[in-house]
Amino acid sequence: MNKEPSAKILFLGKADDPHCIKALDHLLSITPHVTSCFGKWGDALPTQAITWSGHYIISYLSRWIVPMELLGKAQIAAINFHPAPPNYPGIGCFNFALYDEVEEYGITCHHMTPKVDAGKIIAVERFAVLPTDNVNSLIERSYDAQFTLLKTVSKWIQSASSFPHTNEKWTSPPRTRDELNALSRITTSMNEIEISRRIRATSFKDFQPYIELANYKFEYKPQSTH
Repeated sequence: MNKEPSAKILFLGKADDPHCIKALDHLLSITPHVTSCFGKWGDALPTQAITWSGHYIISYLSRWIVPMELLGKAQIAAINFHPAPPNYPGIGCFNFALYDEVEEYGITCHHMTPKVDAGKIIAVERFAVLPTDNVNSLIERSYDAQFTLLKTVSKWIQSASSFPHTNEKWTSPPRTRDELNALSRITTSMNEIEISRRIRATSFKDFQPYIELANYKFEYKPQSTH
């Protein structure tokens, strides 16, 4: 099968996200045959995705779990870009990494299977985590690394190269929404270090940890720096 710029790609991305638009523009620079679908959590998979058939499916910050019947329509590969290294599958990857105070983070490109974050790993792009990183900065730096990895993958598509096989493995079960919610919980029994780690790991824009006291929950309000 020819993998030249005539390759047909289904691109699945997050709605209203500039990083996804940037990724789509890059793919359109290598082939005009890109069907793009953008969605939010809870959106149904669009008809144009369900009826698509072609060479590659690329899931890029997508909010959909791609069903097996659609995965089977990708004649060459169905791949996902997970915004975390293989030791942080599932939801809340940025949060758990910051809580664990890791020194290194990364992006994983892998083949998709019906099970989330479980397919064979194609490539990993890693970078150092800074002591000053918070959720917002780690997300932005991760998305930059993800675009770098996309450009590498698109070169393989352009040059008709097969995707490499790596020895990288998923090393833990995917994290769940319940686990992330639990990480956001602060109680009076926690020491100062534990509280500080949870605040750093779960403070992001309108999403903040909460303080639990005598069966009541109080949202944490960060002090203004102004």
